[in-house]
Amino acid sequence: MRGDRADGRPALPPPPPMLLLLLLLLSRAAALHPGELFPYGQSRGDQLLQEGDDESSAAVKLALPLRFYEAQFSELYVVTNGIISTQDFPRETQYVDDDFPTDFPAIAPFLADIDTSHGRGRVLYREDTSPAVLGLAARYVRAGFPRSGAHFAPTHAFLATWEQVGAYEEATRWAPPSGELNTFQAVLASDKSDTYALFLYPANGLQFFGTRPKESYNVQLELPARVGFCRGEVGDLKREGPYFSLTSTEQSVKNLYQHSNLGIPGVWAFHIGSTSPLDNVRPATVGGDLSKAHPPAPLGHSFSRAAALEGDYTEDNLDYYDENEEDVEYPSPAEPEEASNGHSTVDVSFHPKADSRPLGGGVPPPDSDLASPLPRPTSRDGPETDSATLNPQTKEGRPQGEIDALDLKGRVESSEQPGTTVPAPPETGGSLDPSQQAPPPYPDGRAQPADRDVPPAHPGGEAVLPNYPGPDHTPPLGRRRQVVGVEDDISSNTEVFMYNTANKETCEHNHERCSRHAFCTDYATGFCCHCQSRFYGNGKHCLPKGTPHRVNGKVSGHLRVGHTPVHFTDADLHAYVVGDDGRAYLAIGHIPQPAAQALLPLTPIGGLFGWLFALEKPGWENGFSLTGATFIHDMEVTFYPGEERVRITQTAEGLDPENYLSIQTNIQGQVPYIPANFTAHIAPYKELYHYSDSAVTSTSSRAYSLTLGAVNQTRSYRLHQNITYQACRHGPRHRVIPTTQQLNVDRVFALYTDEEKVLRFAVTNQIGPVEDVDECSENRCHPSATCSNTPGSFSCRCRPGYHGDGFQCTPDPTSGLRPCERQQRDAQAQRTHPVAQLHIPQCDEQGHFLPLQCHGSTGFCWCVDPDGQEVPGTRTPPGSVLPRCGPREPTQRPRTVCERWRESLLEHYGGTPRDDQYVPQCDDLGYFMPLQCHGKSDFCWCVDQDGREVPGTRSQPGITPACIPTVAPPTARPTPRPDVTPPPVGTFLLYAQGQQIGHLPLNGTRLQKDTAKTLLSLHGSIVVGIDYDCRERMVYWTDVAGRTISRARLESGAEPETIINSGLISPEGLAIDHFHRTMYWTDSGLDKIERARLDGSERRALFHTDLVNPRAIAVDPIRGNLYWTDWNREAPKIESSSLDGENRRILVNKDIGLPNGLTFDPFSKLLCWADAGTKKLECTLPDGTGRRVIQNNLNYPFSIVSYADHFYHTDWRRDGVISVNRDSGQFTDEYLPEQRSHLYGITAVYPYCPTGRK
Repeated sequence: MRGDRADGRPALPPPPPMLLLLLLLLSRAAALHPGELFPYGQSRGDQLLQEGDDESSAAVKLALPLRFYEAQFSELYVVTNGIISTQDFPRETQYVDDDFPTDFPAIAPFLADIDTSHGRGRVLYREDTSPAVLGLAARYVRAGFPRSGAHFAPTHAFLATWEQVGAYEEATRWAPPSGELNTFQAVLASDKSDTYALFLYPANGLQFFGTRPKESYNVQLELPARVGFCRGEVGDLKREGPYFSLTSTEQSVKNLYQHSNLGIPGVWAFHIGSTSPLDNVRPATVGGDLSKAHPPAPLGHSFSRAAALEGDYTEDNLDYYDENEEDVEYPSPAEPEEASNGHSTVDVSFHPKADSRPLGGGVPPPDSDLASPLPRPTSRDGPETDSATLNPQTKEGRPQGEIDALDLKGRVESSEQPGTTVPAPPETGGSLDPSQQAPPPYPDGRAQPADRDVPPAHPGGEAVLPNYPGPDHTPPLGRRRQVVGVEDDISSNTEVFMYNTANKETCEHNHERCSRHAFCTDYATGFCCHCQSRFYGNGKHCLPKGTPHRVNGKVSGHLRVGHTPVHFTDADLHAYVVGDDGRAYLAIGHIPQPAAQALLPLTPIGGLFGWLFALEKPGWENGFSLTGATFIHDMEVTFYPGEERVRITQTAEGLDPENYLSIQTNIQGQVPYIPANFTAHIAPYKELYHYSDSAVTSTSSRAYSLTLGAVNQTRSYRLHQNITYQACRHGPRHRVIPTTQQLNVDRVFALYTDEEKVLRFAVTNQIGPVEDVDECSENRCHPSATCSNTPGSFSCRCRPGYHGDGFQCTPDPTSGLRPCERQQRDAQAQRTHPVAQLHIPQCDEQGHFLPLQCHGSTGFCWCVDPDGQEVPGTRTPPGSVLPRCGPREPTQRPRTVCERWRESLLEHYGGTPRDDQYVPQCDDLGYFMPLQCHGKSDFCWCVDQDGREVPGTRSQPGITPACIPTVAPPTARPTPRPDVTPPPVGTFLLYAQGQQIGHLPLNGTRLQKDTAKTLLSLHGSIVVGIDYDCRERMVYWTDVAGRTISRARLESGAEPETIINSGLISPEGLAIDHFHRTMYWTDSGLDKIERARLDGSERRALFHTDLVNPRAIAVDPIRGNLYWTDWNREAPKIESSSLDGENRRILVNKDIGLPNGLTFDPFSKLLCWADAGTKKLECTLPDGTGRRVIQNNLNYPFSIVSYADHFYHTDWRRDGVISVNRDSGQFTDEYLPEQRSHLYGITAVYPYCPTGRK
């Protein structure tokens, strides 16, 4: 209601509550009218909050304590910024621009930077016990919570109304205040045991959907309003409490008045406190009478309420399998997967025996993740159409009885990043009756048993998975089971399992041995199981296509690490597999040191899951399609040069009741010691797998490097793999298995951290055909041997200087070759093989490495140490100045006038002057000392900086003149302002934070937060764009306050130099091309992209049309491409051109919102961007193809940079630097500077210039 007449504002008398409810029931599609808000106004007893930007009410003493989460509060506070709390508010800068959770209790109907100054709206609040208000609140609650709230009778209500309030805006002379004003209301209704919250948003009541941060200056950013609830910090340790967030994007805020969880657009209800256990806020679902009047606006999938508000609510965009695939936070093996303190699991229930009438016009149970959130029409002429659920991937109707294995889990783990809460399941008033569901037929037309896929109902209403007999619980295969009748001699270590065909078995009596998602087929000698079309596996075990899979297990071992014995038992193993793109992640917890560090190179431990669930090329099959969930994987690994051997056995024991693969791993043998803090790197590789009836073998060699700072060691190992499984020999399938398949491993990652005590592996795999079967490409021979192909076979021969059979080669101590000579001979021998061009080391006459090495084919040159290892930062491209290698001579400054004169006189005096002869006195820097004297006499005088005598200063013996220094040493000079504090050598990040540039070192890819510091202070500036010139070690930045582009050398005391100081309005993005010595920048004020030389010369505009809000810019100097983003709200896009502005084209303009950050990674050749609108981090190839999501749960990214296998982005919600793993998509770390303010641009500084290949 707009107000009351006592205020001089027009007001309408509120209709009686029963009439109001009747009006609501009759208006099926109408949104909430402003007059349908709960009555408010000062005549109703409301208190009026003082107008202003950040005003807070005094404590409102409640007549009855209010329950919020598990606690009880007697006071409430209301603040201008659309929020209610149980305690006084901190300054708005500490919360108004931050995302949930807040560190204080918060009830937020619209948290944003609101300003009621100068009469722009008002905020009113009161406690109310009138029957009209309590009765209306009770009816809303009972409608939304038909079970738990059926008898709710509130005794008190607290109302807060924000009427026609505006967003904070910077005062300007030429711009009038915006006319966009918001009206919304929060009602807290409570009795002695429970509290419910109602948020009301009338039609057209929300005209702005977020506010700009006060520190955004000329940068056009808007943070969407936050809506939800936070418990705040709890306990003595100030740990984060539970929270519930309803919005995350502008679209989700818009949907607040267009949709509802109560059936009335604009009305939202929540159960927020109770004396009974309430882990988190529970949202309402449609129920009771109101649902009949208003089909519910769905809240969507129970994983994310914000995602539900975001959607368009059509079947085409519902994806229950992949909705949270990219942002899964892998559970640490050291901790239970069920989180606490609000980070709880979501119960997924199925009610097969309940009332068959669908609720609210056919709404499936919202607490089933298979249930569509859409209301479905019911047919009067036949069965209700909601008995089948539309598969979002195939768009085919399927009965509810046919439930994917993963969908029947009793629990679904939260897939949000740390600090994100998954709400408790919403309450429903009905469920489906599966009795009306027709079971699907087998592919051959026979009926499928209807009772096998629907588990019996638990008395509590949740699904209980039965212990299905057959393959899902197959006992472990025997380690040494011998079978007579092996047709192919695969290897001496092959274990082959076959069916006994003496007595023919048929499907009639054995179909239960097939997976419940398979069909059984009889053949001449027996039966075989085959997975249904939407599943894959060996028929005994079938998993749904397109869904992530999990693996659980234990790892035990007896190892000798170097000379140290290490034993461990039952270390936790967890793997997460994304089958759609062949990604597999493995984590093993609590393996003791030094074993954990030593296992880093053994990526085959996780590579098994890469092969099992590899992305299949058309017509080819991954491992799980053959083996199912019972097999044995044997590996024998021999390390070089030490020839340590280790054997690894991985035994798959079937699928558990939640369809997780169970696997046991045992490791025995010796591995080489790897010192602490070294990281292991394995390059992408290809492997050939050979298939027989029930066995798969593979033999290969892999090289890996161990790095720590400038230290880089290369080692290798030889790998024999043997996988045995139980195949069905009765059907035709075994005859069409390809004899050889090629596994392409595009990415390999290994990491161990002492903090987590978790060993992690990640691989990305594809499996498909081998174009040319070349045994030598498998690297079957020893790395110091040559491989020769022959028809149908191959041979290995050790190279000169080595002896052995070619599969094992050891240095010949009698050869007398030095390491350089041996590597030179090996490289010359490999030159005959048509592989990539190899570098042939250059040796001196004594056989030592020459300090300067150059590649004969590519022209690149670099320095090496005495062991032949490349010195980081010395590699130079062809045509450039060669690096200076070997011990560096100390740099000598030119001699000064004083020094030259002194040397001349000493030479004139014969080297030893007499006591009365004058010799100039020079200081350590070569300048004239201010006081000069004749030899050892007392005759002295003052001189100027050129050594000339100052008139009138010559003294008599016994008197020393007072001389004033004319040139003080640098240590005495005043420190320049601003000055650069030089960073140490190494890789680090530079980030822009308003008036300063910060320095954040990296240790590998980990943030060294303890050593972060301010690199450069720039008072009066607002630094936005930032980049680095690796050639001259200079940092460049844009300043939107000064409208300039400047630079500074990373040297002590270096001062900034402005290189562009005209023709700019809002320079934001900046990119440095170190190769061509040019820079590029965007100007969102002029809507222009320009380039210039690094000194500011040769400036010219590249583009000034078809740009609305250009922001980020990135350059690929090797391939000669320029990329930039335009966050035009009507048509955001990412574009590309050549470096001179030719060939302009749009790369991405679909499914992007606010592409703030952009980076090009010269190593992976990926163009990646961070989108503050879609909350995604995505990558694509330079031509715009191969687009994929890395992380889809960002907060509010501004700028991004890539380094190694990580992304680092600045975030406006957290006011910090966030790191994301490129391969897993996981958030790995964050750095929050002590001074809280927004961070802008970010760049990475290498100790060398990155190179690349076209």
